[in-house]
Amino acid sequence: MVPAQAGASAAVPAIRFDRVSKTFPARGRHDAVTALQDISLDVAPGQIFGVIGRSGAGKSTLLRVINGLEKPTAGRVLVDGTDVGALGEAELRAQRRRIGMIFQHFNLLSSRTVFDNVALPLELAGAKRDAIVRRVDKLLDMVGLADKRGRYPAELSGGQKQRVGIARALATEPRVLLSDEATSALDPETTRSILDLLRRVNALTGVTIVLITHEMQVIKAICDSVAVIEDGRIIEQGPVYDLFAQPRTATARSFVASVAGSAIPAGLAERLSPRPVEGSRAVLRVVLSGPQATAPIISELARTQGIDVQILSGQIDRIGEVAFGTLVLSVPADPAVVAAALGLVRGHGLEGEVAGYVA
Repeated sequence: MVPAQAGASAAVPAIRFDRVSKTFPARGRHDAVTALQDISLDVAPGQIFGVIGRSGAGKSTLLRVINGLEKPTAGRVLVDGTDVGALGEAELRAQRRRIGMIFQHFNLLSSRTVFDNVALPLELAGAKRDAIVRRVDKLLDMVGLADKRGRYPAELSGGQKQRVGIARALATEPRVLLSDEATSALDPETTRSILDLLRRVNALTGVTIVLITHEMQVIKAICDSVAVIEDGRIIEQGPVYDLFAQPRTATARSFVASVAGSAIPAGLAERLSPRPVEGSRAVLRVVLSGPQATAPIISELARTQGIDVQILSGQIDRIGEVAFGTLVLSVPADPAVVAAALGLVRGHGLEGEVAGYVA
C-alpha cells in the first residue's frame, strides 16, 4: 500500500470535495431529494479512501460526482486540481480516461472475450493495436488472468469477472480508481482475494483508490482513511484506526461493533440492567488500542487488586500494524471493586466503561 507521504496535506489532493451538495429535482409525485449535503473532504494522492454508509446514505452519488456522471448542485469536486463539474463534454470524456471505475455487477460485455473487454477503453481512446495488445497482456498478467484472455464472461466465476473489471478500469492508466461496492456480490473468500488485488494494484501503480461500501470489514482490510456518510452528510472522517479506536457517532459505533467484537453478546444484552442488585456483577467493556492493547490487564487485576474477573466475550485484531480489540468482562458489582478495575484499565491508557449489571 502506498502510504500518504509526509507533507501530503500541503500538496494538491488527488480529490477534493469543496462544500459539495447534490439535489435531484422533484419528478411527478416524487419530491426533490438531497443526496449530498455540504460535503468537504480531501483524498491524498496514492491513498485508499473508503466511504461507508447504509443503503440510501448518498454513497453512490458521491462516487458519481467524482467522474462527472452527476454534477453538484453546489460546491466543487476537484480531481488533481481540475473542477470536474466545470468541464465541457469533450474535456469530461478526456478526464474520465484518468478515472477508472469498478462496478458491483462487473458490467462486462458478454459478446466480447476477456481480452476484448479489457481492450475496450483503449479502443475507444484510439490506441494502436500493438499498444493495446501490450497493455492488455500486462494487465491480465497483473490480475492473474493471462490464461483466460480468450474466454467469455459466461465462462468465468464472479471473482474472475471482477478481476477483468479491475483490469479494464486500469487500461487507460488512470490516476484515480473508483470502486462501487466491488465486493458485495462476492463470497468472503473471493472478497479477500479481490481486496488483496486492489491493495497490490495500489502498491504497484500508486493509483488513488476511492471505494464505497456498507461493510466495515472491507474498510478495515484495505483502507488508509474513511468517511462515514449518513443522510447525505459526512458525520465522521479520519484514519481507519482512529475510527475503530474512538468512533464518535452512533452510526460509526454500530459499524465498528459489527467487526470489532465491541457489541455486547445478544443473550447477555437482554439480561443487563442499569443498576446493580444483590449478588449481581458489573459488566465492563474495555477497548484495547494503542501500545497498551496487549497489556495483561486481567492477570494484573487478579494479582494486584484481588478481583475475580470473568471474560464474557472478546476479540483482538490488527488494523495495519496496530493491535485493536474489545474485551467484555464481569467483576463483582461492589462500587470499590468496579472503581479499582476501571482505574487500572484507564491507568494503562485504555478505555473502559460499565455496560450494565447482570445477576
